[in-house]
Amino acid sequence: MSFSRRNFLIATGVAAASTSVLSACSSGSEGSGQNDAPKVSGSKTTEIPVGTKADSTGPAPEVKGAVKGGTIYSLQQFDMDHMDPAQIYVSTEGAITVPIMRGLTGYKLDDKGNATLVGDAATDAGTMKDGGKTWSFTIKDGIKWEDGADLSMDDVRHTFERLFAEFITEGPRYVQQFTVGGDKYKGPYDGKSLDSIEIDGKTITFRLNEPRVDFNYTLAMRGYSLVPKKHDTKEKYDKRPFSCGPYKIADRSIGKSMTYVRNEHWDPKTDSIRNAYPDKYVFQMGYELVASTDRWIADKGNDQYAVPIFNEVAPERVAQVLTSPELKKRVLTAVDTATYYWPINMTRVKDLKVRQAINHAWPHQQVQTINGGAATSEVATTILAPVTPGYTKFDLYGVTKKPNGDPAKAKALLKEAGKLGYKLVIAFQQSDTQVKVAVAVKNALEEAGFTVVTKQVDKSTFYTQIGKLDNGFDLMGAGWSPDWPNGYSQFYPCWSGKNIGDGRSNYAQLDDASVNKAIDAAAKIADVEEANKAWGNVDKMILELAAVVPDYHKIRNYLYGSKVGNVIWDAGNTCVALSKLYAKK
Repeated sequence: MSFSRRNFLIATGVAAASTSVLSACSSGSEGSGQNDAPKVSGSKTTEIPVGTKADSTGPAPEVKGAVKGGTIYSLQQFDMDHMDPAQIYVSTEGAITVPIMRGLTGYKLDDKGNATLVGDAATDAGTMKDGGKTWSFTIKDGIKWEDGADLSMDDVRHTFERLFAEFITEGPRYVQQFTVGGDKYKGPYDGKSLDSIEIDGKTITFRLNEPRVDFNYTLAMRGYSLVPKKHDTKEKYDKRPFSCGPYKIADRSIGKSMTYVRNEHWDPKTDSIRNAYPDKYVFQMGYELVASTDRWIADKGNDQYAVPIFNEVAPERVAQVLTSPELKKRVLTAVDTATYYWPINMTRVKDLKVRQAINHAWPHQQVQTINGGAATSEVATTILAPVTPGYTKFDLYGVTKKPNGDPAKAKALLKEAGKLGYKLVIAFQQSDTQVKVAVAVKNALEEAGFTVVTKQVDKSTFYTQIGKLDNGFDLMGAGWSPDWPNGYSQFYPCWSGKNIGDGRSNYAQLDDASVNKAIDAAAKIADVEEANKAWGNVDKMILELAAVVPDYHKIRNYLYGSKVGNVIWDAGNTCVALSKLYAKK
């Protein structure tokens, strides 16, 4: 999912690579901090197992010491571009909607944030037949929408059939691609149903065109959360979704704020995933990282009850926060599965030597420093993060030896190609940090012989803009964490030629026959070790084509208010676990 939304987990088969979740407490010694920061390389990976029917039965386990009542606040840089679940494919959107949206499956957390795949609206994590070509899910009794109406099987069917409508352009495409007949189906609004989605009593069955042993993980994505047929307002649903979770939207001022209040029709006995301790959540938008970090440092008034979703400690404040024992007590640190990278538009930058020159010129270490140093990231040479099964260590562009780039090598390649002065248009998110990154990248590439034009793009719509086929950009800042526990969801959405189109996440528009074949072949390998080798090989093939500049693997540092209880990492959705928080008395 890119952080780009694509903010989920990785592995092969049915084993998931989660991130190592590190303690949120201080090391306890004066002056310690950045020098004892976690490393991405060498961090443990853990499995996300499939839970039992008992694991899927509510209510969710109580959080030790939690109390009901109060308000949790959040300070965020930007609003959500999409809130229609079918359009959600960005991490922030997925994280913020956990308290209001439910899917057939989801991730249940223990007290340390470790995840288990369970049934959410379904009674369990699904029943597989025909080697994975048929999947069935039975819906729980007692689930109601925010208006008190029961969740119906018409709602469940409609949720999945509306994915095929023409106005659904931004979300994941797996269900549309996997279901039999999905290539010809145009959605339910003309009264037609998709035959490969069957309803029998309270059970929904999906007939797939190929075996997908991980389909139950696929359905845990926020993009497959439930939508009531009666309240489906099509395009308008994107601004005001309906809830069957513990909270509902009370008000929303686009670009400024959003408030959740309790959904009185939610029954905790139906929900094994979510707790509901605060009376309200108030999300406030428009805070750059320095502004939000300074408010958390000051820890005054309502900010004592404030928690981030993705506003990390500002790079300018990392040293101050991580070397203060008192502040570190209020920091959640987690190694993420995300790799941030720069896809190179293959339809515009067609010369391999030019793309190789971009890679050789890239100022990795300077970008790392701007982002806060080694406490916040690790320089990347691969697409897969080291915490991901399938990761294979290689360094095709000499980044380890020359982390600030090799302008001489890059210029020589440009000269060989006859492309000195080659013009690059690069898209950056419009934020204080990315303005600095843009300057560093522009200077490095121009030293290597390029002519560079930087374009700042609004943060709220950034992924919508770079997801357009004719976006006018040669390079784009992006990032990805796999959509569910499988290497397929790292490489298919971002690098398969089958996933090129407006609203898709193959930002490089890479369509290489060998890469496409390798992705398809790796997806069919049952042996975990062999599959891991295959995914590592796909990674290397893409880098040999120089279709991307891997930039860094991410370490998250989240500072929060002193009166927010139980701030833990959600290893299933790779974000702060909103549904596990409480406001201290």
